[in-house]
Amino acid sequence: MTDYLIVGCGLAGIAFAEKALDEGKSIIVFDHNQNSSSRIAGGLYNPVILKRFSEVWRAKEQLQLLEGFYQKIEEKLNFKFNYKLPILRKFYSVEEQNDWFTASDKPNLSDFLSTKIVTDKIDGIDAPFNYGEVLHTGYVDTVSLIEKYKDYLIDKSCLIDGAFDYNEIVFKEDYIQYQFVEARHIIFAEGFGIHSNPYFRYLPVDGTKGELFIIKAPELKLDLIVNTSVFILPLGNGLFKVGATYDPIDKTQEPTEDGKQLLIERIKEILSCDFEIIAHFAGIRPTVKDRRPLIGTHPEYSNLHVINGLGTRGVMLWPQMAKELFENIECGTTIDKEADIRRYEKRRSLFP
Repeated sequence: MTDYLIVGCGLAGIAFAEKALDEGKSIIVFDHNQNSSSRIAGGLYNPVILKRFSEVWRAKEQLQLLEGFYQKIEEKLNFKFNYKLPILRKFYSVEEQNDWFTASDKPNLSDFLSTKIVTDKIDGIDAPFNYGEVLHTGYVDTVSLIEKYKDYLIDKSCLIDGAFDYNEIVFKEDYIQYQFVEARHIIFAEGFGIHSNPYFRYLPVDGTKGELFIIKAPELKLDLIVNTSVFILPLGNGLFKVGATYDPIDKTQEPTEDGKQLLIERIKEILSCDFEIIAHFAGIRPTVKDRRPLIGTHPEYSNLHVINGLGTRGVMLWPQMAKELFENIECGTTIDKEADIRRYEKRRSLFP
């Protein structure tokens, strides 16, 4: 008997798998979504919403768990994924500088926003009003993390590569039969694919398309992350990841010409040097209108659970949410009401 059958091997699925394994539980993972948004994510973790100079929801808790979580995976897989890098917010006016200092005085932001203006010059970027530095930041190489973690699961004979057929779930008295697998619980970590799930499709995962580039800019001398209307993240050898767009209408996985032109315009607003587009990617982020995750247990089927809905914040939030969901299942602890799927129970009647 397997403890957990996990559907999805993106960041959410990996986070729950790690928590379950740490607690001595057995798992089987279905890698059903090759176009996972985790594969095209920027991978940044940042405790501040820089557009509004406000704190990310439960940021301090997330950061406390984040470092140990990724460090443990790095040691297990003998591969580095987590890179601690400063994030600089480019200022466009004296007013923005003043807004930054006002925000840095707030108790919930004082640990995250440096009060020292960064005046260092960066070759390839004109910044007459300089930068503000966000503290406790970095990025996770999500593509390598997923690939290496899948290899690890294959070595442990815990990975099944293929689509998940919901019609083959058979509910037994105290477990679930799925094909040849008997499992105590199923964890659905499907991202935008939740719309095909008959048990959880009532949850309001809207999906926001994001597009990003890999560019080559040899004249850009940047060894940290710059964030303005887009982020610019150094990859080495003159290569940079740049993104991302936000399109709530288009639900396709393919890059678009409109997305390309928008990114080019925003890059030109930041860079004063030439650049070449090396690659162009797109994916659908599992976003929710209230900007909170979706975790919890199905109201009728106590063996079915979901972890979804983080949009752009998954790298930072999934370790915390996986811990919360696991402890709710195993120990009966309470899920934060802002994340609990019970807040959308009234929608379920609309999806027979």
